[in-house]
Amino acid sequence: MNLQQVQELDANYYMNTFGQRTPICFTEGKGITLTDTEGKKYQDFFAGIAVNCLGYGHPRLVEELKDQVEKLTHISNVFYTENQARLAEMLVNNSCLDRVFFANTGAEANEGAIKLVKKYFVEQGKAEKREIITLKNSFHGRTLATVAATGQEKYQKPYLPLLEKFVHVEVNDCAALTDAVNENTAAIMVELIQGESGVLPLTEEFVATIEQLRKEKDLLLVVDEVQTGIGRTGKLFAYEWYGIEPDIVTLAKGLGGGIPIGAFLAKDSVAAAFHPGDHGTTFGGNPLSARAGLVVLDELLNNGVLKNAATVGAYMQETLSAIESEKIEQVRGKGLMIGVVLSQPIAKAVGGALRDKGYIVGVVGDKVLRLVPPLIITKDDVDGLAEALKDVLGKDEIK
Repeated sequence: MNLQQVQELDANYYMNTFGQRTPICFTEGKGITLTDTEGKKYQDFFAGIAVNCLGYGHPRLVEELKDQVEKLTHISNVFYTENQARLAEMLVNNSCLDRVFFANTGAEANEGAIKLVKKYFVEQGKAEKREIITLKNSFHGRTLATVAATGQEKYQKPYLPLLEKFVHVEVNDCAALTDAVNENTAAIMVELIQGESGVLPLTEEFVATIEQLRKEKDLLLVVDEVQTGIGRTGKLFAYEWYGIEPDIVTLAKGLGGGIPIGAFLAKDSVAAAFHPGDHGTTFGGNPLSARAGLVVLDELLNNGVLKNAATVGAYMQETLSAIESEKIEQVRGKGLMIGVVLSQPIAKAVGGALRDKGYIVGVVGDKVLRLVPPLIITKDDVDGLAEALKDVLGKDEIK
């Protein structure tokens, strides 16, 4: 089918939740290169919003998924699944957490984490502790509970009144965070680097304040690593950059390398609040998705992908920071999660111009380019993007 035919089907049959999509339909990918219906090729620095961590057509991932499809794709969680058990072991052995529950998406992982927080304090005889503090401009998902957790009014307004009690405070405002804690506060839930708001890291001081409040006020710390986890920041988990050990961590996106899978991990003392029947899933952690997770983690930990993310991520930040243009205000982030902050509201124009030149990047609001490419990219790939960006920013019409 050509692009017009796909667009017509979409307009006639799909719910209009995405509005006018970017007028491109991709048909295949290899490495970090995508090809559309017209045969045009693009270098992908967006990776399906930080999902395709091994790029496209990764030989090992393809072969192992083929093998798994031939054997077994799904079985009920009433029974044991070897891949699920092995993936749980691998995640625990490479994190500070003790137990895992598998879901299908980041929203489900965050929903499960919220349920676990509430159940933990019920088990402690402190059911009144049911408020959770999150940050403004955060993004935690699109279920009703995770929309409530998300600190952006535009996502919440259509669904008011919300079911859960979340208190939203300004990012990196230590005083506001301290003032927000009361006797009913159960947890603080944060992304250590906010993605949806333009790749905004939390400061060391703010995280230290979280840690102090956590100890003094009997709080749980939930770190949403749906986007920052699985090597995205150059470490397996972003919490490692801050030297902390969360009570609960949520994962998704890169964990399956493009195959849907989510997870939340917890310390033993917290996970023990869930008893048989308290939570469940039909598809979560099935043999196919868990096989994908095993390949992804092994490639990161044992075949150099995690090291590449750190090395090439540092190179990309350095290279982009060296671009001499008054239109760039700041380059921020960690590893291969980078935000290019522009000094003028030209992000959409810049993103469109880069796309015309064969580069896919994310656009956040009017002033930020979000770069979350596959973790397999090379320094040559970075150089190509940098040259394209310099060219685009040098054009008079981009203003």
